[in-house]
Amino acid sequence: MPSQRSWPSRSQRSPDGERTPLTCDGEDQMTHARPQIRAEVAALPAYKPGKKPATSGRPVKLSSNENPFPPLDGVLAEATACLEGLNRYPDIAAVELRTALAESVGLGAGNVALGAGSVAVLYHLLSAVCEPGSEVVYAWRSFEAYPIAAGIAGARSVQVPLRPDATHDLDAMLAAVNEKTRVVIVCSPNNPTGTVADRREFELFLAALPRDVVCVLDEAYVEFVRGSDIPEPVHLLAQHENLVVLRTFSKAYGLAGLRVGYSLASEELTEAMAKTAIPFGVTQLAQTAALVSLGRTDDLRDRVDAIVEERDRVAAALRGLGLAVPDAQGNFVWLALGDAASDFAGTCELQGVAVRPFDGEGVRVTVGTVDENDRLIALAEQWAGAPVGATARS
Repeated sequence: MPSQRSWPSRSQRSPDGERTPLTCDGEDQMTHARPQIRAEVAALPAYKPGKKPATSGRPVKLSSNENPFPPLDGVLAEATACLEGLNRYPDIAAVELRTALAESVGLGAGNVALGAGSVAVLYHLLSAVCEPGSEVVYAWRSFEAYPIAAGIAGARSVQVPLRPDATHDLDAMLAAVNEKTRVVIVCSPNNPTGTVADRREFELFLAALPRDVVCVLDEAYVEFVRGSDIPEPVHLLAQHENLVVLRTFSKAYGLAGLRVGYSLASEELTEAMAKTAIPFGVTQLAQTAALVSLGRTDDLRDRVDAIVEERDRVAAALRGLGLAVPDAQGNFVWLALGDAASDFAGTCELQGVAVRPFDGEGVRVTVGTVDENDRLIALAEQWAGAPVGATARS
């Protein structure tokens, strides 16, 4: 039977040439009609990027976990050569980059999926495996995009509190898994706390996880890890077809503005993610820059070592002020300030330094240049009531 819904008639012009409003079967214009937004989407929080610093004075942005250095040597020259081909679509399969990534870890190109940042790959994965009523389990606090990604896929978020030392409580996460669970996400190093998952604990967790539940190991900051026994995902991929590893070129490689992330996974899951991905989602400029960056291993190591050295210095200085800073393994440090988080962030903002507060929990501070970090430490000394320079380098 045909639908009884009335649609607006075509607008007509009055004798004086003015166009009359659209009407529905002679009734008044539908002034109260609105586009319908999915209830799950309407309820989602908006993603909050790191705040920009005040433009006056010497602004410092330590709020978005960006690399303080420009792209690696030679990357800009080779990448910008692609600009002459902007009238052409990029390689939709990104064969050259996927092949290089696969070879770098000893896998096949069929095990690598790309996206506009690793978070985009996560969106592709959740779109492929989740459905209304399913659940996604992850630690909290963790990456802010997780609840948004789960909600867009129609799944319900199950947030498991971190342990007192800001690490993942993998036993509690395993206990939260049920017949509705489709995906479990482990962020290591965890954003924003900087802590990592222990290798043995993660292996036991993965072995106990049902095989039909996908385990995502988000390693966006893995290049910055030092002195910790962390999971070896490539080895684990051979044993667990439900494991997906996420990585990115945004952090250590300094390509945040180009948005290139990737996953390592079984061919079946990789194929599924390719089906849900936006076509041509990674530009040729981004593909070329990532490919060139991948070959600059020595330069990358030197740059990451410099950031790690500064990270450890900043963390030690903040701890020296009596501030609670858990083990930092990313390119940032976490100050567990609780209710004082907003006050500390406000003090920094007044001095032109932007950090990332999480109200009632803590503040995440990105590691910047030496001068930027010195400013942050001086502000922390001022806020904590310590003499300025009390934690200065010897």
